[in-house]
Amino acid sequence: MGRKMVFVVCAVALLCVAYAPAYAAAPIKLQAAAYHPPVHMVSTLLTKYCEEVTKKSGGKVEVTPFTGGTLLSATKMAAGVATGVADIGFSHCSYSRGRFPVMEIMELPLGFPSSWIATHVANDFYEKFKHKEWDTYHTLFFTTSPVNVIQTVKKPVSTLEDMKGMKIRGTGRSGDIVKALGAVPMPIETPDLYEAIRRGVVDGAYLTMETYKGFKTGELLKYNTESWKVGSVYAFYLIMNKQRWNSLPPDVQKVFTDVSKEFAEQYAVGFNNIDIEGRDYFIKQGGKMIPLSDAESARWVKAVQPVIADFKKDMVSKGYKAAEVDGWLSFIKERIDYWKAQEKVRKIPTPFQY
Repeated sequence: MGRKMVFVVCAVALLCVAYAPAYAAAPIKLQAAAYHPPVHMVSTLLTKYCEEVTKKSGGKVEVTPFTGGTLLSATKMAAGVATGVADIGFSHCSYSRGRFPVMEIMELPLGFPSSWIATHVANDFYEKFKHKEWDTYHTLFFTTSPVNVIQTVKKPVSTLEDMKGMKIRGTGRSGDIVKALGAVPMPIETPDLYEAIRRGVVDGAYLTMETYKGFKTGELLKYNTESWKVGSVYAFYLIMNKQRWNSLPPDVQKVFTDVSKEFAEQYAVGFNNIDIEGRDYFIKQGGKMIPLSDAESARWVKAVQPVIADFKKDMVSKGYKAAEVDGWLSFIKERIDYWKAQEKVRKIPTPFQY
């Protein structure tokens, strides 16, 4: 009887050892940071992204979103993810100008008509060239803001001359566009813009229409110039700390890759939709849309050419060949045309007629 009891105890013990890891393994906990307000589409989609990764990993990983800048602000996102303050971060390249100089090409006035188009162009550009500036991170996906346009409080802008001397919010290379158009660029973070407008610190902004509703600036701004033909966008990234990525099991990495592909498209469509919503919100608040004639648009396009030339010089000074930069620009223009056609074929709602 004693030997039988010993045998049973040993057998139970072996079974416990065999199955314990399946029950005892704690989930990998990750933190994802964003600076957008909790109710903004960026934050709500990031929350869904985290939930989807958690679900599809079978609980092997738990991703917790920290929105509204509670973990990292817009300007500290890239550095914070690199150093592990957050495992995952969502921000855009302009907030850390010079850190991702090649991807700043998306901020050039190349005539992006919508976020959906620009998002696909940005991901195509990254996949084609994969520049070393992203080697510090594991890149999950890119998306872009909608198209930046001129927004003003008191003075309507319908010609280049109207821009002269105005203080217009613009960060990074979009600030260079503001300057090329004759205004004074003001590098103010979007979450701080409402107060800057209210207190008269700025006369307006070079920004997306979605911010009229998303950041409530449509309550204050009165004029929207449809200047999309010099349209630039902000290149948003969702990145993960490289060491953290390398520590994940292959099956969890695959979950992130699959979910990221799905959500890049959701963000692209979502940004188009909220840009339309922002425009409609602005109009309901009494805002006025100001179209530019083809002739006036051509003047704006000519005025901003030095911004593109300066980008090229900057890249050459960093060791890239002029022909290489020309190749990037040609690639992006070709992809804009391709995705323009695709946006129409797929009947994606878009804020501007082109």
